[in-house]
Amino acid sequence: MRYTVMMKRDECFRVLARHITDEAVVATYSSAVDWVEIAPRALNYLSIGAMGLDSSHGLGLALGRPDRRVIALQGDGSLLMNLGSLVTIGAVAPKNLVHLVAQNDTYEANGSQPIPNPKVDFAAMARGAGYAACYDFSDLKIFEQQVAHVLEQPGPVFATLRVEPSKPLHYDYPSLYDPQKRKAFKEQWRRPS
Repeated sequence: MRYTVMMKRDECFRVLARHITDEAVVATYSSAVDWVEIAPRALNYLSIGAMGLDSSHGLGLALGRPDRRVIALQGDGSLLMNLGSLVTIGAVAPKNLVHLVAQNDTYEANGSQPIPNPKVDFAAMARGAGYAACYDFSDLKIFEQQVAHVLEQPGPVFATLRVEPSKPLHYDYPSLYDPQKRKAFKEQWRRPS
């Protein structure tokens, strides 16, 4: 199936940010760079050297705090590095996990090399792995209309966000992975909901 890409990752994240309250948001690399610029907050969970592990870290947080919603923001190249996480998430089926994958058909953080098969259907994979609900968005207006519903459903919920490759990003690792940010996350995450 061919998709006409009508979205940019930062635009999708701006839409998403309007719906975020007390959820943990897990992101690495390109997704983390865009997300923290748009929504700097204590409940952003950013991990050092964890390419591919966004979904696994999101799963761990969701299992540890079933009373709190967790949103994992992952790139397609990152998901390809840990594709087995879909099956684990589907099997464990945390009701509080939303997994969003920005598909731009590249390993963006590593020089934007193309992924092996741009026709891959991640939402179909997640559906087959046992996710409760799966979506595929390529139109920002439709994403804006449906994002609240996507976030409120019992999970695990999966959505592909078909986005254009972004402009070259500056990865300010010392700022992204500042130990004070991790400390602030832990303090906020431990609080009763």
